[in-house]
Order: sequence, then C-alpha cells, then structure tokens
Amino acid sequence: MTQPDHSPSAERNKQPILEVLQNMLAPSGRALEIASGTGQHVVWFAHALPHWTWQPTEVHRGALYNIEVRATQADLANVQVAQQLDVCREPWFAPDSELATPYDLVLCINMLHIAPWVCCGALMRGAARYLAPGGLLVTYGPYFEAGETPTPSNLAFDASLRAHDASFGIRQLADVEADAAQAGLHLCTRHTMPANNLLLAWGRRETAF
Repeated sequence: MTQPDHSPSAERNKQPILEVLQNMLAPSGRALEIASGTGQHVVWFAHALPHWTWQPTEVHRGALYNIEVRATQADLANVQVAQQLDVCREPWFAPDSELATPYDLVLCINMLHIAPWVCCGALMRGAARYLAPGGLLVTYGPYFEAGETPTPSNLAFDASLRAHDASFGIRQLADVEADAAQAGLHLCTRHTMPANNLLLAWGRRETAF
C-alpha cells in the first residue's frame, strides 16, 4: 500500500488547533471537515476527541486516498468514509442523505487562501445550511486585517500564491466577514495562532460564545 502524502505544515499546526478546539467544543458532537487534504488533521482530532464523529471531505478525488489510508491505519471508528465535496456545488448533500444531517462543527483549515474567492461565500452558505443550532464554523489560516501591519512572511506568502494562481491569495478578514454576514453568520471568537495564522469561530446570530 502506497503511503499517503504528508504535509509538514499540518503536522506543525494540528496540536495548536486541537488545543483551541478542546476548549471550544462540547464533549461530543458531529463534525464535518472541509478540504481534509492529507487527512492528518482529522485523524489527530478524532483520536483526541473520541466522542465526536468526524466526516472528512475533499474536492480532489486523489486526496480521498490519503484520508482513507490514514484513518484505516489509525483504526478510528469515529472517522466516516471520506466524501468528495466541492463547496461551490450547492447544496453540498442530497436532502435525503445522512450526510445532510446537521453538524455541530464545520471545520475548514488552510483552504481560503488556496482557492478562488467564490469558495469563501460558498463555504459560508454551506456552513449556515448544515450547522446544527449553536453549531460553529471554524476556519484556520492566514488573513490580512485592517489596521494590522502584515508580516513580511505573510506578504511573501501572498505574493507566491498569486504568482502560482491569480485567484489565490491571503484574504482580507473584513471581506470574509462580509461574506459570512450575507450567509447569516458572524465572527464569534478570534484566536491568534503560531506562524501568523488565525483560528476563527463563526456562528449564527443566536449562537452565544
């Protein structure tokens, strides 16, 4: 069996992200991960949060192999079979599908800056559709913020992303908030993370946090 792809950045950030999630989440629930990539995050979180059920997804069919191999090797009963999902194809799930059952957490790590901007609005709308009452959308990655001087490393990273694909790039947090508001979500909490990243929790207006 071919070993799955490995992401050094996912390996570095999985524990800091987990520590925030552990302080944020209820003891049990259902989680939907968007853009699961190599599967390193979902396997790490599922092991540490065994009373949560985790549904990984990926737009790239080849990446589904990474997730399935890692979940199988880890022998985790609380990780569901990975599904192919394109956030821009709405609705994400057929109405009569078990996948359409509301989620307490929608988790999206390091996607917004390596996807076309339309994916941001689609992510917000999809999360708003499938979040259970009181549920949260959690996004993680680099952002530019009004009034905050960008770090040289984030400026260089942004330039490299745009050179690779003009539709990519670090997003302005104000623009992300505007898309969230259009979907009926608002920013609940902001966590400063290592390597100039932010972890942001979004909820419906009635969500107290």
